[in-house]
Amino acid sequence: MIVRPRPNWLRMLFVWRGSVLQKITPQLGVVAAVSILVVIFHGQLLNHKVTLTAVPFSLVGVALAIFLGFRNSASYDRYWEARKLWGRLLICTRDASRQWLSFGPGDAPSARPFVLGLAAFVHAVRHQLRGGDPGADLQRLLPAEVVADLRGRRVPAQRILLWLAAQVQARREREGLSPFLAGELDRSLAGLNDAHGGCERIASTPLPFTYSVILHRTVYLYCLMLPFGLLDAIGVMTPIMVTFVAYTFFAIEALSDEIEEPFGTMPNDLALDAMAIGIESGLLELLGERELPAVPRPIDHVLT
Repeated sequence: MIVRPRPNWLRMLFVWRGSVLQKITPQLGVVAAVSILVVIFHGQLLNHKVTLTAVPFSLVGVALAIFLGFRNSASYDRYWEARKLWGRLLICTRDASRQWLSFGPGDAPSARPFVLGLAAFVHAVRHQLRGGDPGADLQRLLPAEVVADLRGRRVPAQRILLWLAAQVQARREREGLSPFLAGELDRSLAGLNDAHGGCERIASTPLPFTYSVILHRTVYLYCLMLPFGLLDAIGVMTPIMVTFVAYTFFAIEALSDEIEEPFGTMPNDLALDAMAIGIESGLLELLGERELPAVPRPIDHVLT
């Protein structure tokens, strides 16, 4: 996730880190080179003048802009829904911790395994979404017997959730926790399950590939043919205008590609590492601890 102060209007024109310009520079270079060649050869291809007017490009350009806008909106919907699901993870873990500490005579030392189990669940979800190894986080947060049970599990987060539910049941039998209060705790755990399932749905269901291919081909063909349509009207200014139009279309497409998969590690993806550590820190504060995990800092304006 890009984290940086918003620069003034002049500096914003020259921002490099935080834009997708570095990703699309090769494509812009190709389009600019083609445009320059079209100007040099006066729009001739194999000794034949390619006669195109601006009319078809105007019609196609409007339709292309609409479809690119729809693609960008669909990608942002996935990004924002993913962020809301991680917000629900934050709320439900805090609710479950508060309820565990508040219902009955539970104190911080006795509540510690349960609360740390909630933090372990969040880290397990993070590693699952990013394809990482959760072993180190699970070993420092969970009892040894639970860690041993999780080895080799494809979805360890669900086993952690089952263990947390078993802790609720054990406390109900041990301390006589009322069914209503136990139900409130279970409702918080159910919220964690819903958020986890929503994240899995987004991660396993990308936008239709054919739709992306159609837009990709149309954008590139449009930008490569555009110099022939503008040459007779604007002459030597053709490479500049074509590169500017190509930048707009390529940038929107590149940004849509990045935020389509919000759980990745690209600059514009969600900062799952920082959010997971933030959730763990909040839970530890509920236990009264002062020594908290170090807050992740952006590296070159990128927070992972």
